[in-house]
Amino acid sequence: MDWKLLLEVVIKSLVAVIIGGIIGSERARHGRAAGMRTHILVCLGATLTAMTGMFLSDKMGGDAMRISAQVVSGIGFLGVGMIIIKNNNVVSGLTTAAGIWATSIVGIALGYGFYLGAVIVSILMLLSMVLLARFERAKRRTEAVYVEIDDMSKTNEVIGKIIELIGKPCPYKVYSAKSGNTNNIGVIILLDRTMNFEFAKILEIPHVLYVDED
Repeated sequence: MDWKLLLEVVIKSLVAVIIGGIIGSERARHGRAAGMRTHILVCLGATLTAMTGMFLSDKMGGDAMRISAQVVSGIGFLGVGMIIIKNNNVVSGLTTAAGIWATSIVGIALGYGFYLGAVIVSILMLLSMVLLARFERAKRRTEAVYVEIDDMSKTNEVIGKIIELIGKPCPYKVYSAKSGNTNNIGVIILLDRTMNFEFAKILEIPHVLYVDED
């Protein structure tokens, strides 16, 4: 057994899990569909792609970058699934989609052993997503949060628990569910930007399907 190769694969894979998990945790904190597991899998997959390219190049010759090049374009199908056009024609999910794509590139860098570039870019990604998000939120005094409930009869109960969780009354409006399911109901709640409330906590309430910034 090639112990040097084994150690290299283990180290690169572990770093991919750590970096993917850190980036994904920021998205999970905002209740996004692509959280820690998705980002870890993307980063791991991209890392293995790059390592496979290097392995085959050493064994059989050829271009080690050829396989990795397909990841850059192929990961787009996953990013498209993160992008949603809302009823008011506002596009949501672009940051998550871009994060998925960038995470795949970080994984490729790790696979080729370019640790310095991968770490620096990962740090800048996190700073961009966290600090700039706070700056953008600070520019607006209120934030509209969309909550979809899977049982129309539980609407008042769920709204009561959300207000209890927030800690003070908040204006809200009830709409048809954006998913199109007639059994569901949508609620848009206006939150004060200064509250620094974590949307992911709303997902823990029974009958809440998903939460999104409106």
